[in-house]
Amino acid sequence: MRKVVIAGVGMTAFGKFLDRNLKSLSEEAVKIALDDAGVQAKDVDTVYFGNAAAGVVTGQEMIRAQSSLRNTGLAGKPMFNIENACASSSTAFHLAHLAVASGQCETALVVGTEKLSHEDKAVSFGAFGKAVDLEEPLPKDLGKGSGSLFMDIYAAKTRKWMEKTGATAEDFAAVCVKSRKAGSLNPFAQFRKETSIEEVLNSRMVSDPLTLFMCSSIGDGASAIFICSEDYAKKLDVKPVYVRASSIVTATDPMTELVAVRAARKAYEESAIGPEEIHVAELHDASAPAELMHYENLGFCKDGDAPALIRSGATDIGGRISVNPSGGLLSRGHPVGATGAAQIVELTYQLRGTAGKRQRPDAKVALAENNGGQMAGDSAVALVTILSV
Repeated sequence: MRKVVIAGVGMTAFGKFLDRNLKSLSEEAVKIALDDAGVQAKDVDTVYFGNAAAGVVTGQEMIRAQSSLRNTGLAGKPMFNIENACASSSTAFHLAHLAVASGQCETALVVGTEKLSHEDKAVSFGAFGKAVDLEEPLPKDLGKGSGSLFMDIYAAKTRKWMEKTGATAEDFAAVCVKSRKAGSLNPFAQFRKETSIEEVLNSRMVSDPLTLFMCSSIGDGASAIFICSEDYAKKLDVKPVYVRASSIVTATDPMTELVAVRAARKAYEESAIGPEEIHVAELHDASAPAELMHYENLGFCKDGDAPALIRSGATDIGGRISVNPSGGLLSRGHPVGATGAAQIVELTYQLRGTAGKRQRPDAKVALAENNGGQMAGDSAVALVTILSV
């Protein structure tokens, strides 16, 4: 397998844009990524397009890539439509990486685009509610129901985890404070106002113990990544960022080990890099407690030590391992089909040393963890990507 280089990245601002569509979002992200690499649409061999919910929210089915990218100069290229819940564009990146690494193509473009905002919020929430096995009975410990199925599921997991680890609501609020601080430094973030522990705890209760600020929001946005072989990258005026590993796993039934744990193990083995070597990470914090749980899933600390890790400040922007310096899903935003690619965009900035005030000093090795859907008591799919310079 050949070495694969990330040569260009781009993304739109994330937010609620009722006046924008999949085309305008995709076009903006693609142009930025191609310009960043110093290439043109004609230089792209293959396109992998990640989108999760257009069929429900906008009605666009089946040819989402072809319709969204028809005005970008990419028309006529091989295009693959990837739908894999919140992991859609990280899955697209995984497939693009395999295509370039195997020699099937020299270059590939990954695009993740999502339009979730809708005049009728029930439509947006309904899209999330379909990312479960509809024939599987719902857990009995979801509580009264908040109107957001996934937040009820996250809350039920959180209550069990609090009993196991001694984590408190203040620990989850600390994640939000860190997230909003990072978001305030990110021009692409949906939420750019800092907050306090008290404000997080006093925000509206969504599903006990999750308050509003502890839950990722509905949003719109697009991200794009131009990747190529190492030889092709030598022709470009770019600082290469290397893909060291890309792993994907799905849930098992019965669940014997969390998908995030298995995906991380595969990525660490593929890259010969351990969790203690990671400088900066983007994790799937669809709810604030999820970030802490992933500290343990990914081996950043021992089981039960995640509350102590967030309290130590080690995961702050200037810490030993900067976690979610983009603001993560909580503050950068979570337009689900764009999220996985957005994580890799942020990590590319970090490894290039161009992340501005949110830069983790001297970042050399980075990790992205992205998961999606729910099945058999776990996320339905998880991916872990490791990058380095």
